[in-house]
Amino acid sequence: MTGIDVAAVVIPPRSRARGLRRPTMAVAAIVLILLVWELVKVTVPTKGVSVGSVRILPRTDDGALPHVWAVAGVLTDPEVNVAGARSVGAAILTSGAFTFGLAVTGFVLGTAVGLVLAVVMQRFVWAERAFLPYIIVSQTVPLIALAPLVAGWGGKIAVAGYAWQPWMSITVIASYLAFFPVAVGMLRGLRSPTPAALELMQSYGAGWWSTLTRVGFPASIPHLIPALRLAAAASVIGAVVAEISTGTTGGIGRQIMVFSQQATGDSSRLYAAVLGAAILGMIVTGLVGLLEYSLGRYAGRYPRARGD
Repeated sequence: MTGIDVAAVVIPPRSRARGLRRPTMAVAAIVLILLVWELVKVTVPTKGVSVGSVRILPRTDDGALPHVWAVAGVLTDPEVNVAGARSVGAAILTSGAFTFGLAVTGFVLGTAVGLVLAVVMQRFVWAERAFLPYIIVSQTVPLIALAPLVAGWGGKIAVAGYAWQPWMSITVIASYLAFFPVAVGMLRGLRSPTPAALELMQSYGAGWWSTLTRVGFPASIPHLIPALRLAAAASVIGAVVAEISTGTTGGIGRQIMVFSQQATGDSSRLYAAVLGAAILGMIVTGLVGLLEYSLGRYAGRYPRARGD
């Protein structure tokens, strides 16, 4: 191959004037949510709003919707009324770190499976016709029903002589949600190169693998990055739901269950745990931003429509 930049033919440049736009918008979104939270707290009656027997707005008393500063203040309270007990914030941080590891592992596993499936489906038409319908149907299975099944199946097998651990089931479930957007997004990206780029590779006598690595992969990056963001968020959701469904201890999903049982008169701890899970999702999704930055040569480029 010559020194011609095939990627320049595949995907024309787009302005990269982004700077701190995304981090700033993320912070602004959080501030907006907190402002709306307090606005609802102030404007909606404590008993909520009902039309007839149907409640259309929830209750806003402190037991149902605490103030933002009440949620922040509960982080320093002891988790249990025992001397030397860790704080609620420490409990959320520790459980969040546990779930973070499982979610990232599931995200990496699901991404690998999705990439392999996409390449296979792009290479063989029969593979797409055989696999894609089942890939789509797989996402219609309720996760809350699937998690106990995976945990039950896992308890009967061993991996390389090691007994199946509960955290492995959570990782599998997280990867189950993560692989779908990656497979679909990557498949679309692999099929996005312009005819001019493909004809250029053919003129050089390039084979399928060379065309894939020099044209297909660079062209797929703008489609893959959004898919990875969805997969990252889905992996966190899968991990949290799996922890709740299987009763696995140590994660933030279990912490949410514990605090929900304690939220009889004050739900501040429950809201703190839920917000912790949300922040965890933002952190995992932010890792994709680092990947996008490292692939900046391609991530800011988008394929033109074939008619352009």
